[in-house]
Amino acid sequence: MKLFSRKKDTAAAPGAGPQVVLLVEGMHCSSCGLLIDDELEDVPGVRSSTTDVKAGRTTVRLEEGADVDTAVLVAAVQQAGDYKARPAD
Repeated sequence: MKLFSRKKDTAAAPGAGPQVVLLVEGMHCSSCGLLIDDELEDVPGVRSSTTDVKAGRTTVRLEEGADVDTAVLVAAVQQAGDYKARPAD
């Protein structure tokens, strides 16, 4: 459950960039999701991040034209705490 984000969610905005979906293990409360979103939103090229703790998924919306390596996003999730992340297939 996502309560707030520091960045405006512009997923439906015209010209919104691509999205990356990560599967995340190790979350147990909404604070976990907030920590992950905060860490991901500090990555250059990330427009917004929305984490669904119950589903174990994080959706990262990138800036249009941004070239962000998925490994950088996975590392950011791991930096947020004791979480394991991988790209969704």
